Amino acid sequence: MAREVIYLKDVEPRPRYMHTWERFKHREAHWLVEMFAEMVGVFLYVYAGLGPTAALIFGNLTAESGIGSLYTVGFAYAIGIVLAITLCAATSGGHFSPGVTITLSLLRGFPKGKAVRYIIAQILGSYLTCLIVYVQWKDLLVAAEDVLTAKGVYDTLMFTNTGPAGIFALYVSPGTNLHRVLLNEFMTDFMLGLAICGVMDPTNYFIPPMVAPWLIGFTYSAAIWGYAPTAIALNTARDVGGRLMALTIWGKQASGGPYAAIAALTNIPATVLAFTVYDLFLGSGTRTLSPYHIDFLRAQVQYQQDNGLPPQLHPDALKSPENSPLSGGVDKHVADTKASEGRPRDESHA
Repeated sequence: MAREVIYLKDVEPRPRYMHTWERFKHREAHWLVEMFAEMVGVFLYVYAGLGPTAALIFGNLTAESGIGSLYTVGFAYAIGIVLAITLCAATSGGHFSPGVTITLSLLRGFPKGKAVRYIIAQILGSYLTCLIVYVQWKDLLVAAEDVLTAKGVYDTLMFTNTGPAGIFALYVSPGTNLHRVLLNEFMTDFMLGLAICGVMDPTNYFIPPMVAPWLIGFTYSAAIWGYAPTAIALNTARDVGGRLMALTIWGKQASGGPYAAIAALTNIPATVLAFTVYDLFLGSGTRTLSPYHIDFLRAQVQYQQDNGLPPQLHPDALKSPENSPLSGGVDKHVADTKASEGRPRDESHA
């Protein structure tokens, strides 16, 4: 029995210009589309988290209770990550973090040139998102700055994790022990890296692809709920983009001092270590793929082959042989079946 390959264009009418655009998008500008997807993914997750963060800090500064909490911040980032992965990962692979991109480049053969483009897109996405949220909140942020000025604590609190600039760039409170901050950052990044590597493992029967966005999102939330008061960044793009935006608005005083290097760089070696530990001790190349992952990976291979994109998997290993117990037959495009029944075949599927 053949497995029918059904494309969206088989069941949903598409205007002619979309066919033209998709051919151009896949053959000439796919690199640009991937960068755009990474940028939009970062926008979604950063935008979701910045609003509750602004509400929390503004409420604390103006003594208005009930408009923000650490729990709303954590939940918001989780939903933002779910949105980013579910909406954009099919196009770019869903990195959304320079730490993940660099790790995949070092350990999974992800192309170096493509990695550079992804990192640029990720940081740009964070930078633009922070600017957008700043404009949306500007009136309230100016009011918060006026409160600090009136109390005579502008210079003390403005560029800390409880000041208005702390909504966008990441800071620590004055006198904080940076060694403990470094440990805090490394361990939370390591935990997040393990979660990401675990959901990427196609032999992990406990985590089907549709669960992966939620598990990553709520691992991010757990890090925020438990360790954000000490200071965490978790993502180079989130930190560097936000810090560049703060420098654009407030100048050099928003640089963040020595902590800026911890926030921007720690998640990269932590993620590399997390993937290495998973590969060495938790994963195994001798396990079989789960049926959910087989269908998921076959869809990726089909998309790459149909559009002439560089293969990222071994397509021969995912073929559906006749009498395969997992597939029940050979993949067959539904349009081919129609043609065999005497109906004209759409040659655009070839």
